[in-house]
Amino acid sequence: MTETILDAFPKPPCAELLGWRLIDINREKRQVRIGFTARPEFLNPAGYVQGGLLAAMLDDVMGPAALVMSEGRLFTSTLDMTVSFLAPARLGPLIGEGTVIQLGKTIGYLQGELRDEAGTLIARATSTARLVLTDGLARV
Repeated sequence: MTETILDAFPKPPCAELLGWRLIDINREKRQVRIGFTARPEFLNPAGYVQGGLLAAMLDDVMGPAALVMSEGRLFTSTLDMTVSFLAPARLGPLIGEGTVIQLGKTIGYLQGELRDEAGTLIARATSTARLVLTDGLARV
């Protein structure tokens, strides 16, 4: 993939842990697609990916969507996030889609979806986020 605004910022350790990788950007839909890797360490006693890790993946598609759609001007700080868990997630690749619903002056509204390789909707979320200017923050 070609270089994007995301390359101007260091990848957070939590993104590394989740196996975060950019798949594509669709500016028309105000959306990013990001891949994750569900690892054995993520499993709960039932053998499925623990819900908190799925929520982290959803959070990690919505924030980058805002960063990309603001052309690198805005980070997000999640104020609230509502998650619906719709199907169990197993080991392996998961695909997240983060969409910017609206970016205001200080608040953004975002949504995310997480699917398995077969396209099954695993979880979805909506989020309200405080918008934080990236000016003066360290870049790579």
